[in-house]
Parts: sequence; structure tokens; C-alpha cells
Amino acid sequence: MVPKAAKNRVHLDLASTSPEHQAALVERALGLGARRRDLGQGDVPWVVLADPEGNEFCVLEPRAVYAGSGAVAAIVVDSGEPARLAGFWSVLVGWPVYSAEEVIVGLRAPSGRGPRLEFLRSAEDKVGKNRLHLDVAPAAGEDHAAAVAQVIAAGAVRADIGQGDTPWAVLADPEGNEFCVLTPR
Repeated sequence: MVPKAAKNRVHLDLASTSPEHQAALVERALGLGARRRDLGQGDVPWVVLADPEGNEFCVLEPRAVYAGSGAVAAIVVDSGEPARLAGFWSVLVGWPVYSAEEVIVGLRAPSGRGPRLEFLRSAEDKVGKNRLHLDVAPAAGEDHAAAVAQVIAAGAVRADIGQGDTPWAVLADPEGNEFCVLTPR
């Protein structure tokens, strides 16, 4: 594993259903080896932790918007231009924008289930390969090469992160975040 050089550009937000549930999730994570992390967030109602390998994640206070999302409320991607990056990912995954603010833009699966994909404004530059990344998969029966070509036409570029010869394609979004286009499933 490559040593961690900076805050992750991609992290998970965990959902809670009550203040007691949030506290229990924090205590459970700490018991599993997580540690509290200060990223300069100040006095906020969520708790920032890092897993044993240093990957940050947040345990959110109860929020109605995440009710029914399951354990993971959101996959959050730091972005210089959240609206632009959300537009790329919306086309890529077929999820509409459900919330658009200057600081954060969120996508939601049409089914209304599962975590959201959110793009959070950040002035920090990308440092090295992302330690966490997204994988997307064409539907069963789709042509993998054609799917990769469509993603490139939408603004992605091929990325070499030392993956060697793989059946999936490693690409980067318009802000350089690596992701994989898996074989059809």
C-alpha cells in the first residue's frame, strides 16, 4: 500500500438515526481501531474518524435526507467544481442531481435507495493516487469497449496507476479521480 500523503479525496459518510445511535457508531468504530481525526472541521455535529489505515470517514448526526439510505449515507468526493463533476458522474451512472448547492452537489439513484454520491467543494489539490475509488459496471450483455469509449467521450481519460494488464479499464474523471469500468455484470 502506498503511504498516505494527504486527506483522502473520497470518503464515506455513515448514517445515524438518533444521537444515541451516532454515539454508538462512533464507539463501535473506535473499538474496531478507528481514531478521531481533526481535519480543521471545527465544531460540527458530525464526527470525523479515520480507519486503522488512516482513511477518513464521518459519522453523521441524524439527517432526514439520509433516512432510509442504509448504513452508508453518502460517498463523498472532494471537488474543485462540484456542479461540473456531478454532471459528469450523473451521465456516467445515470443518477439525477437531487440537491445542488454552491458547496455540495448530490446524486441519487432513481430507485431512491442506497447511498448518495456527493461532490463537496474543496480547494485542496489532488495528491497522488486516490486510496479509495469508485467502480462502475456496464450491464450484462453490454460491450465493454463501447462502454469505455462512451465514458471517454463524456470526459474521462485513461489512467495508468500500475494496474498492468486487467480485464477492466482504469480511467480518471475530469478532476483526475481514478475509477474503474469493470467488465459487464
